[in-house]
Amino acid sequence: MSTVDLQSAVAKAREALDAHTVECVQWHFHPSTGSQFWLEKAKELKFDPLKEIKCFDDLKKFPLFEDDWLRGGPVRRWIPQPLQNKPIYVFETGGTTGIPKSRVVVEDHWIDYELFSETLPDEYFPKGSNWLMLGPSGPRRLRLAVEHLCQYRGGICFCIDLDPRWVIKLIKKGWMEHLEAYKQHCIDQAVTILTANHDIKCMFATPKLLEALALELEKRGTSIPDVGITGIFSGGTEFTPQWTRFCMEEFLDERVYMTPTYGNTLMGLACSKPVSAEDGYKITYYAPQPRAVVEVVNPNNHLDIVSYGGTGRVKLYTMTKELFIPGFLERDEGEREQPYEKYPWDGVSGVRPFSKLPGGTTVGVY
Repeated sequence: MSTVDLQSAVAKAREALDAHTVECVQWHFHPSTGSQFWLEKAKELKFDPLKEIKCFDDLKKFPLFEDDWLRGGPVRRWIPQPLQNKPIYVFETGGTTGIPKSRVVVEDHWIDYELFSETLPDEYFPKGSNWLMLGPSGPRRLRLAVEHLCQYRGGICFCIDLDPRWVIKLIKKGWMEHLEAYKQHCIDQAVTILTANHDIKCMFATPKLLEALALELEKRGTSIPDVGITGIFSGGTEFTPQWTRFCMEEFLDERVYMTPTYGNTLMGLACSKPVSAEDGYKITYYAPQPRAVVEVVNPNNHLDIVSYGGTGRVKLYTMTKELFIPGFLERDEGEREQPYEKYPWDGVSGVRPFSKLPGGTTVGVY
């Protein structure tokens, strides 16, 4: 794509984002459709969202979204009125920064992963293939979302039991022997599934579990590609160019396609540019605009977006029919990246835990 074509694509994407922003605000703040939470919050604001939000940049008028609002209930206060009678899920975060946050969902986890499905190359993620979900279970969005992704593509999903909150407790207590035993418990489940003739070709795994699985299979005289895996969707802040190269060369033998992703319960899923040796195995993520937007901002002033290549804290906006978050500071930092032809908006690379987060974070299986 030429520079002129890319600039045109960026402009069109921005127009679509502005229109989507206005539509989303009208939905969440209109008396006939808005949720109890935002209709009550509107009374505290110093402006009228229905009249004064005319583009994406106008969201800067909102104060920062506070994650404590998502801790505790009643969770039904977040649901827009037209969705109140639909079947509702509640998903919780892993609690890496304190008490888990809750998010109510109707169909967002389906929509996000159906959109993600369109980015997967069928050569490595064949339609109709069975999947292994090697990640957190319980009240986590990820487990049901990966299962839906598999089913949407025509396969059957096999899952393991994994409680990330127990992992976090083991780390905080310094019970590393117990931690290793629990990790082995999870890997044993995965190996049992992979070697039981279920014809599994695709999988999700966090980087730490993917590495542990590869080492366990190696002990048993086989490997991830040799048990039939052709495509891996992975996610977490453990990705680095060095680890990615090592994994692709040593564990996957350059025979398996791996696509890193960056996501969470609030955002959905940010896809990455294809990772290649030519680009130094650099991993750059792009949020699923216009449903979610990521900015890389000055940690001391969230209204100040850093320059391209600059380091800053990740700021998230989520705008769907089910959830509205007008600016939330994530627990991650990274570098701002230029728009890409497939995703003509800003990206973020080098994602890692925010270095100045008070109290720090406990990174377990992620």
